[in-house]
Amino acid sequence: MALIDLQNISKQYDTKVILKEANFTLNQGQRIAVIGQNGQGKSTLFKIITGQTEIDSGVISIDKSIKIEMLDQQPKFSPNLSVRDAIENQLTQIKEAKTEYEEITIKVVNDYENEELLQRQSELATFIDFHDAWDLDNMIERVLKEFKLKEYEFKDVNLLSGGEQRRVSLAGLLLKKPDVLLLDEPTNHLDVYMVEFLEALLKKSNFTLLFISHDRYFIDNLATLVIEVEDGNLRKFGGGYSSYLEQKQQLLENMQKDHQNLIRLFKREAHWMQRGVTARRKRNERRKSEYLDIKKRVKSNPGQLKKMSVELQREQKSFNTDENSKIQNRKKMLFELEDITISLGDKLLIKDFSARILQKDTIAIVGPNGTGKSTMLKIFMERLKIDQGKFKKGEFKVGYFDQQRELLSDDSTIMDIFCPMGGDSVELQDGRTQHVYGYLKNFLFPREYLDKKIGLLSGGEKNRVALALLFTQKIDCLVLDEPTNDLDIPTINILEEYLQNFQGALIFVSHDRYFVDKIAKKLFVFKGEDGQVMESFQPYTEYLEIDKELRELSELEKEMSSQIKVVQKTEVSTKKITKLSYKDQRAYDNLPKELEELEEKIEEINKCLENPSCYEQKGIVAVSKELEETESIYETKVEHFLELEELVESFNIN
Repeated sequence: MALIDLQNISKQYDTKVILKEANFTLNQGQRIAVIGQNGQGKSTLFKIITGQTEIDSGVISIDKSIKIEMLDQQPKFSPNLSVRDAIENQLTQIKEAKTEYEEITIKVVNDYENEELLQRQSELATFIDFHDAWDLDNMIERVLKEFKLKEYEFKDVNLLSGGEQRRVSLAGLLLKKPDVLLLDEPTNHLDVYMVEFLEALLKKSNFTLLFISHDRYFIDNLATLVIEVEDGNLRKFGGGYSSYLEQKQQLLENMQKDHQNLIRLFKREAHWMQRGVTARRKRNERRKSEYLDIKKRVKSNPGQLKKMSVELQREQKSFNTDENSKIQNRKKMLFELEDITISLGDKLLIKDFSARILQKDTIAIVGPNGTGKSTMLKIFMERLKIDQGKFKKGEFKVGYFDQQRELLSDDSTIMDIFCPMGGDSVELQDGRTQHVYGYLKNFLFPREYLDKKIGLLSGGEKNRVALALLFTQKIDCLVLDEPTNDLDIPTINILEEYLQNFQGALIFVSHDRYFVDKIAKKLFVFKGEDGQVMESFQPYTEYLEIDKELRELSELEKEMSSQIKVVQKTEVSTKKITKLSYKDQRAYDNLPKELEELEEKIEEINKCLENPSCYEQKGIVAVSKELEETESIYETKVEHFLELEELVESFNIN
């Protein structure tokens, strides 16, 4: 069923054509991603749908019974409003519907033939079903937790940062679930775990969704259709981002026009997507199958749970081979960190972390928001001193990019920035000179932008200027903080090509999983737990998949542990269990405590295996063998306890 239908829509600003007799339809249940270069009309399309912008010509047909809502880039809240109140204030209609439903349900008990009451009850039930609101209080708690707003629950929402306020606004919209939801770059200011939750919720609750995003995995996981805005046209591609790439490449080849540069970019992208994603999916599908199989058997064999957890943790850690170490040792050392520790206020961000950054290393710093990733960049930039440990930096030049775009002056023109000494040429990193327009054309700037002042540019355009300027500097190491924020997908493709050709070291913070997978050769993973930072050589999405499984296993382990504790606390009358032998009775009474002690011992050994100073002292082979033997004893005792438990239950039933 079509909820929104735009026919032959045209829109023009002065001489710039934004939409030219474009057609667009949104059906119920569709999740449509809108992509395209900045300035092509993505936001204009949203404003036309919401009524903020009038069209020059065409026909707009929108179902008057539906509610359309959009996530604001800069949400506004009433004064003196707490975070929880800001969310709950958006849910008034749903709460009123639930209250009325409960009142009618009581009335229906005594007046069950009242057709008017029954009809209203059915309407309210359908409304509550659509909004997944039967368990609304728990959903509010879940969203507060997943978007890391729980700690600000009773804080004035207007005192939060812009990114936090957007999360509050997004949380309310998700719980409110309008008939059509419009999201403009919803993954900005979200870490990967929040994005994972957002993806799952949007799919599970069957949102009808129109969204703009540069997050290619988000598009690939969520979109049922991709709309590309280009030269005033809206072009449709079925499926997600990988499907879009294949169809776009075929379209470009069929057109047989002079688009060799664009074709090359798309071929590279499609090849990487096919090679990277397909292989990863196969690995993940295999691991998922094994994981689900073990999960089925885990309650009959709880020891398997520990075993799988240890195996996954080992898989999540990567170490250099001797051959790789020899190759690395021949490279120039740029940074050396030895047992560094740093806190901000009373929060421990990094504890006892050691690493060496070498020439041509490509490192992504990843992890949840607020765990210290940007702090690590400031350490590399020597803008922040460590509390403990040793930090050593070699003699070389570092180029830095952050969201404040500190290299740019609002009063300067683009030409002033690139040619401060006059002239019209710019020197590149490899020593070549190029006309400034020819260079900036690579970053999608038209010639008329050369005399435009920086202060008049959009945030995305400023980022493009800052990145273009960075690649003209002769530097040995690039340090980038969220480089893909505010960039469109075509610009990100260009950025990736420059980074892949960069001859120095690259250290960057990013939540963009696709970007990290494509660029990074190594990860510094901030765990967000007591300053833990882990070094890994896995693709980021593979690391996240394992991390997700570990979290699920941890929850299952807690659930099983609580079940055993319930058994422990349950008073079993020995008089009823007359058929157990004295030996079995003693084992039945003592095993819960023994299992608890073994769990503590296994945990201690695992911690030792994570600490080089511990396992090197004892010998890693000896510690690993001790873990294997302890787990074997644990599994045997668990099986024995479950057998005795079944006997006890059968005796009590009899």
